[in-house]
Amino acid sequence: MNVMILGAGGREYSIGRAMKDDENVDKLYFCPGNGATHNLGENVDIKDYHELAQFAKDNDIEFTIVGPEAPLVDGVVDIFKAEGLTIFGPSAQAAQLEGSKVYMKNFLAKYDIPTAAYIETDHIETAFKFIDTLDAPIVVKADGLCGGKGVIIAMSRDEAKKATSEMLSGTSFGDAGLKIIIEEFLDGYELSMFAICDGDDFVLLQAAQDHKRLLDGDKGPNTGGMGAYAPTPLVDDELYEKVKDRVIRPTLAGMKKEGAPFEGVLFIGIMVVNGEPITLEFNVRFGDPECEILMPLMKSSVFDLFYKAATGKLNELNVEFYDKYAVGVVMASKDYPYSSSTPAQIIVDEIHHEEIANNTHISYAGVSLLDDTLCATGGRVLVCVGLGDSIKQARDRAYMLCGQVHFAGKKIRTDIAYQALR
Repeated sequence: MNVMILGAGGREYSIGRAMKDDENVDKLYFCPGNGATHNLGENVDIKDYHELAQFAKDNDIEFTIVGPEAPLVDGVVDIFKAEGLTIFGPSAQAAQLEGSKVYMKNFLAKYDIPTAAYIETDHIETAFKFIDTLDAPIVVKADGLCGGKGVIIAMSRDEAKKATSEMLSGTSFGDAGLKIIIEEFLDGYELSMFAICDGDDFVLLQAAQDHKRLLDGDKGPNTGGMGAYAPTPLVDDELYEKVKDRVIRPTLAGMKKEGAPFEGVLFIGIMVVNGEPITLEFNVRFGDPECEILMPLMKSSVFDLFYKAATGKLNELNVEFYDKYAVGVVMASKDYPYSSSTPAQIIVDEIHHEEIANNTHISYAGVSLLDDTLCATGGRVLVCVGLGDSIKQARDRAYMLCGQVHFAGKKIRTDIAYQALR
């Protein structure tokens, strides 16, 4: 069948790459796609979701996959379903698990899903009083969508109050910060877990860890993610079962009770404290760059996984993963994450080394075709992905590929996966 993927980043490129040669897929469409997705399928640029649904009908697109959070929160799934189209992702109501951090935290509390102590407020005095009861670090979160950047970890009460003032005044994140969450800081290690859900059943993918800070050693500002690896050795079968029993199952049951069954990708940010999983946040789509490393670890069909989730048939599926590790290293532009950079031509050396050719690939993200030349035009430009029988082997291969890719001002971290290798 014909399949359309909504989005323009490395996440969507990776999903398309995983489906390109699937026997069930005749043709891929990307909306809007990027400067490299045309190598996998056809790019279309339609911004109105009603027009896009009509385009899907006119072009016999039988299945649509939504990559980013914004279309989900805006209701693209509801629009497509109203037209009788099959689409993978949560409804607008269910997408509030990411669209509103206040909704998410209150949902966790209502259904007894372990999370950090918190308050939600739009009142500065209330916020300051709660801050005075906490020890630093203190977490301050904007309620709405902020492109993955609406969380401040304040290292003092004064810093927390400053972040609170800037959010509630609209200075930091505009309307997205006019209501905030303040919560206790949890001391443990962080994981990214992804459950593919059909409203009733789910498939839990391998746990990943990403690297949010810009610089080596987890220094510098937060970013959308500078690299990731999976599966992490910090998770055993017991922890997987705890996440299933204490987080995923009560979430799916709770969302049904709320009248918003959850279908799509449930991205769970977990903090493991003394062996116990505490839910930091939900997102309603794949993380980026986690998606880029999880897709090549899928031995069974990625198409089948998403399609059966979208049609309520996950219980029919036997999902298999390769017994390998994947490491992704993000190449960012010169001025990321501070400002946009001047477009720069991307040159990829011809690869003669069999080890690199057979065990690595590039997932393109912030790229455009300018005069038929592939150029870096976004903040996070691409992800070099390496596969191996160990994390070290996968990491080494990813960095070998990094050495083959060139553009002016390219910026990478050199210590991706250090947590697993130290």
